[in-house]
Parts: sequence; C-alpha cells; structure tokens
Amino acid sequence: MQKILTLTAASCLAVLANTASADALGGLAFSDTTPHTVAMTPKDNFTVVGTKNLMEMKALNQDGTVRAIVEIPTGTSAKWEVSKEDPKAVYWEYKQGQPRVVNYLGYPGNYGAIPGTALPKELGGDGDPLDVIVLGQAVPRGEVVDVRVIGVLKMLDDGEQDDKLIAVLTKDSPFAHVDSMAQLDAEFPAVSQIIDLWFAHYKGPDGGMEGLGFEDAESARTVLEAAAANFEALR
Repeated sequence: MQKILTLTAASCLAVLANTASADALGGLAFSDTTPHTVAMTPKDNFTVVGTKNLMEMKALNQDGTVRAIVEIPTGTSAKWEVSKEDPKAVYWEYKQGQPRVVNYLGYPGNYGAIPGTALPKELGGDGDPLDVIVLGQAVPRGEVVDVRVIGVLKMLDDGEQDDKLIAVLTKDSPFAHVDSMAQLDAEFPAVSQIIDLWFAHYKGPDGGMEGLGFEDAESARTVLEAAAANFEALR
C-alpha cells in the first residue's frame, strides 16, 4: 500500500509540474513535446537558437534538390517561424499577445521556408522566403532537410497571392521517390486533396483563404529560381 501511495504522489507531482509548464506556455502543454533539431538549443520556451545563419544557405543543391527549414513539424499546430531579426533562431510567433496556435487539425506535412529566397510582390510574393510543405514523417523543428519540389499550390489569402511549394523528403520517407503531382495523385490518392482542403480551411470559415489548384514541378521550379535570384540581387 505504501508503494502505491508513493507512486500516486509522484504521479500527482508530475501532473502539477506539467500544468505549471502549460500555464507558462499559454495553456499549450503539447508545445513541450515537439522535438527541435540537435543543431539548436532552447533560449527560452519560445525560441530555439543555432550557430548558422539559416537565410545565408543556398536554396538549391548541386544535385537539383532543395533545402528547406522545418518550422512546424507534421501533425503539430504551434506556429513557429524563422526569425527575421535573428536568422539563427526559430521562434514561436505571437498574435494578440499570445503564442499562436492553429485552431484546426495539425499541419498535414512539415511546414517551413526555403532559405536564400525572397519573392517580391511583382512576382506574386510578399518579400519573405518561399513557403513549403514537405510531405513525410515529422522532422524536428529547425532541422534543415533536402527535399524535392514536385509542385505548387496556388492560393489567395484575403485576395493576395500566397502560394505554397509542395515537396517531399528525399530519403527515409514513403514519398521519397515521388517527383510530380501526377505521381503523387496516382500512388497516394487524395493526399493533394487533403493539402488543398487543409489550407483552404485552417483559418476558419471566414479566414480569407482560397485555393486555386495545383501547378506542376516545372512551374514550382520557375517560382523557386526567381525567388533565389531576387534574394541574391537584394544582398
């Protein structure tokens, strides 16, 4: 009986500790459970920092693959992003004084940014690095992975262009061999529909998101190369 009581007390302490942590994080206990890359260390509950300038990396590898920085691992909802003020850091975005969380199902893929890119408005961008969703298992936050871009989801956000590159992990993933949207649709039915529906609805019924359909890898590559060239021109 004494042993059972001791275990119960220990369990209660663990629950209280988790509750305290959750309160410190705005009631979002799950945020503590998402791993970050070993190349970064926590600065606080809302920031992880590494030694490399993430935006100084080239977007394109010599073998044709593309670098992507994972900000939001597959299945999670906390909205993290690469810091514009300190490009060595990834931080939890704040909105209305609270750490931002997507009030919907978790992201259907690893969401992040392409380093070394900046697409201006005249080319359909917003001056920020290109957005990308990488299909495959969850990757730790802040990890830089090699991906293959297979298409682009054309979208409007409150009437402004907000396209998302579609990519796959190049190894250790069921999608690693996929090189086109047509192949994705043939071998993994409804995955593209899930992505399309998710982005159209994740901000809610009045979120202002409108999907305009997918374009192929060639179109995506054109956007990517333009954004990389623009980034270099701005340096």
